[in-house]
Amino acid sequence: MNPIVLIPARLGSTRLSGKVLADIGGRPMIAHVLHRAQEAGLGPVAVACCEAEVAAAVEAAGGMAVMTAPDLPSGSDRIFAALQSLDAAGTHDVIVNLQGDLPSIDPAYLAAVLKPLAQGYDIGTLVAPITTAEERHAPSVVKCACAFTQDSDVAPALYFSRSLIPSGEGPFWHHIGIYAYRRAALARFVSLPPSPLEVREKLEQLRALEAGLRIGVARVEQAPFGVDTPEDLERAREALSP
Repeated sequence: MNPIVLIPARLGSTRLSGKVLADIGGRPMIAHVLHRAQEAGLGPVAVACCEAEVAAAVEAAGGMAVMTAPDLPSGSDRIFAALQSLDAAGTHDVIVNLQGDLPSIDPAYLAAVLKPLAQGYDIGTLVAPITTAEERHAPSVVKCACAFTQDSDVAPALYFSRSLIPSGEGPFWHHIGIYAYRRAALARFVSLPPSPLEVREKLEQLRALEAGLRIGVARVEQAPFGVDTPEDLERAREALSP
């Protein structure tokens, strides 16, 4: 595999506007995410953005920014547009989509998300065990129906939901929104219209499952916290300030 890591970032977040440039320990959040991705050492890293302010912050942090159209409907569309600009020749056969609001992401997780692709899946992503009642019942925590065998840390993703799934006794899995796509799978995914279950659950990955793309999940120890609210931002500042 020859991966490239692309980070979609825009200022217009609905829940916390401008968060990718929010100061955390003297650096904008996007700089923390960029450096974590670089530490993973998988391949080139670029930020797919649509505002000059974000591009300037990325370049000031020593990173590469790719400007994309502001009206793209999703982060997946944004990274595909950046890929076409950066690598029209198709050198990179795997694209890692890392969200720009995960400043505390463990760089090892970026290597872990490639594991399902090594086992033949079209798309790889991550899950971690759900450990609290708050996680189990929060609609903001996406759950994945999957089952791991004793000798494997990769399993097929059968469904994703904001509700607690599956029923019955056993572990529950918190989906982490980091993806690794085979290049052909990403191209197909962004060519498809939103699917019925995607619209119903407000979960983009269901479009892939409904279209027959195979998603494999690799398990990691715990979910990194994303920054979606002012409270999350304060938590990140406490955790990452020098």
